[in-house]
Amino acid sequence: MAEFKNRPTKNNNRGFYVKMKLVNRNGRFLLQQEKNHNNLCFHYYKWILWISLSLYFFTSYFISHKPIPLSKTQHFSKSTVVSRALFESVNSTFLQPSKNNKALLKDLKIYIYELPSKYNKDWLANERCSNHLFAAEVAIHRAISNSNDVRTFDPYEADFFFVPVYVSCNFSTINGFPAIGHARSLLSSAVNFISTNYPFWNRSNGADHVFVASHDFGACFHTLEDRAMEDGVPEFLKKSIILQTFGVQYDHPCQDVENVVIPPYIPPASVRSTLKKAPLTGRRDIWVFFRGKMEVHPKNVSGRFYSKKVRTAIWRKFSGDPRFYLQRHRFAGYQSEIVRSTFCLCPLGWAPWSPRLVESIALGCVPVTIADGIRLPFPTAVPWPEISLTVAEKDVAKLGSILDHVASTNLSTIQKNIWDPAFRRALLFNDQIQEGDATWQVLYALAQKLGRSHRTVRVSDQ
Repeated sequence: MAEFKNRPTKNNNRGFYVKMKLVNRNGRFLLQQEKNHNNLCFHYYKWILWISLSLYFFTSYFISHKPIPLSKTQHFSKSTVVSRALFESVNSTFLQPSKNNKALLKDLKIYIYELPSKYNKDWLANERCSNHLFAAEVAIHRAISNSNDVRTFDPYEADFFFVPVYVSCNFSTINGFPAIGHARSLLSSAVNFISTNYPFWNRSNGADHVFVASHDFGACFHTLEDRAMEDGVPEFLKKSIILQTFGVQYDHPCQDVENVVIPPYIPPASVRSTLKKAPLTGRRDIWVFFRGKMEVHPKNVSGRFYSKKVRTAIWRKFSGDPRFYLQRHRFAGYQSEIVRSTFCLCPLGWAPWSPRLVESIALGCVPVTIADGIRLPFPTAVPWPEISLTVAEKDVAKLGSILDHVASTNLSTIQKNIWDPAFRRALLFNDQIQEGDATWQVLYALAQKLGRSHRTVRVSDQ
């Protein structure tokens, strides 16, 4: 057994030592350092407890104290961008397809007419046909063709009939822009073909047939507004559904037809490439950006001025302002400039819509729409007032002060909203339909029009 005795030192009050004795022949030795060992354990666990409490209070502080949001822009030429990684993880409650939306699309069926190649495939010999800003006509055709869920090869079970005619692929040899003077005759020929060879057009007068008009004045199939308004929608298309980039909030002959406003085509691969090259975090060193046609002295064409002189006013007022990065010449890598910019100007051209709207959203730049009365695509999926700015055409000279005000108030909120990946997805067309993408939004819009489907009406009447 253990016997405690005074430690043989000069100061007998300092403590004890442990003297070990054998209990019996088969017994165990008690460690001579037992008390010291107990004291060491006590100190060890005391340190563990102290460290644990310190970590608890330290982490609690950061959990209870939210990070400071983006501060108001003080140096406007270099507005800080919040990490894309942060916003890529945001869950959108605005766009996310609900169960009801999915159910609505579950049984939707579209039949695609197999037209002679002169109406579509032959045009693809020019690579630009499937990549330029009017290429939604190609992208939608391709995406629906690749869908095993939506596409049907049985026309008698179809809700809608897609007529794939590419009218924007005839590029002018003079300026390289699409020339659509042949559009009406080509479309008329296609309608004559399907009405002669199939029974489906005639039974509904084309009411359940879908066409794409992805150029300036949509269903009017003209590039200049005066001619477009004068001729209006071709008579043979007035009963059909037109998917068009043109849309305004007031009466206009070119939307005097059942229509869905769609975004212009921006290649998703180009967006992914630009985002991949851009840093995840960093400062946007361009405060206001625009690259495009800006005539110092706009020409009068058929009684109208390009961009209603809006772009000219921007150039004259702000070309000398170092905060405005304004470029009048084309540059193939201009997306690398958008991703560096805080505000991206989207003024009207001949028509009110602009591909810059899609590119800005996709690349995290706040779009500034300058086109009175414009109707934007997919408003139930994209909360435009929360991710963009609108400036009246008459106020274009006040752009500087308007953007100053936004920068000092809610710029950080708009920037955060823009990085929601759901909004980018809703504006981009993919070869394979992705839930929530631009083609998906087109299908959702068509599903709202099932009352025009001959099959649906017939089934409901039975």
